[in-house]
Amino acid sequence: MFLFRRKNIRTPDLSWLNLDLHNHILPGIDDGSPNLETSLQLVRGMLELGVKHFIATPHILWEVYPNTPVSINDARKELAATLKSEGVDCTLRAAAEYFIDDHLVELLHQKDSLLCLPHKMVLAEFSMVTAPFELQQLFYDMQLQGYQPLLAHPERYIYLGRSRQVFDTLHDAGVYFQLNLMSLVGHYGRTVQELANYLLDKGYYQFAGTDLHSPRQLEVLQKLAASELIDKLRDYPFRNKDLPVQVGQLD
Repeated sequence: MFLFRRKNIRTPDLSWLNLDLHNHILPGIDDGSPNLETSLQLVRGMLELGVKHFIATPHILWEVYPNTPVSINDARKELAATLKSEGVDCTLRAAAEYFIDDHLVELLHQKDSLLCLPHKMVLAEFSMVTAPFELQQLFYDMQLQGYQPLLAHPERYIYLGRSRQVFDTLHDAGVYFQLNLMSLVGHYGRTVQELANYLLDKGYYQFAGTDLHSPRQLEVLQKLAASELIDKLRDYPFRNKDLPVQVGQLD
C-alpha cells in the first residue's frame, strides 16, 4: 500500500505588499498596457492577489516616451474613471519612472518639479548596458533639491554586479533601492536573480514593486505569489506599507 502525501497548495497572496509603487498599468503611454482593456485586466489581476493600492509609474525617457505631468495625469484620469465605472475597489495615483538622461539633468538644473512618489521619492533608472556619467553626483544633486532618489531594480544592472562595490557606495550615500519581485523567480535571467538575492540578504532594499507591464508578467507574479518565496518576502522589512494611501481615490 502506497501513501501519498498531499502537497500543500498555497493561495496566491501579495497583500503584504499593500501598495505597488512601480508599474506600467496606465493605458497607451509607454511600453506597458496598450489600452484600457489590458489595464483593467492587470488591475483586476493584482486585486485578486490582494494588492489594491497603486501608484502608476510610466516611463519618462525623452527620446522614446516624452511623457509629461499632463500626459501622465490624463492617462491616470482615464483609467481611474473606467475603474470607477466598473466598480473596481482600489486607489490609483501616478508618479513616473525617470530615465537618467540629459532631459532629467535639465529638469534638475532648471529646478522643475518632478513627479514623485510619497515623501518626494524619485523613481529613477538608467541604461542596462552602462551607467551614466557621474551617477553619484546626479543622485546627490537630487538630494540637495530635497528629493529622495529611489533606484529602480538595481539587480537588473548586471554590469554593476561584477564588483558590487557600487551598491555599497550608493546605499551608504542614502540612495534607496526598489526590488522587482519578478527578479526573484528568474524572469530577467539567473544572474539578475542571484544579484537580487544578494541585495536582499544584505538588507539593501527599502521597497518592492511589480514593474508590471503585461498579462504575461501578471502570470509570473501569480506563480511567485503562490511560492515559498513569499515567506521570505513577507518577513522582510519593506516600507511599502508605511507609505500613505488615500482610500477611495479614483477621481
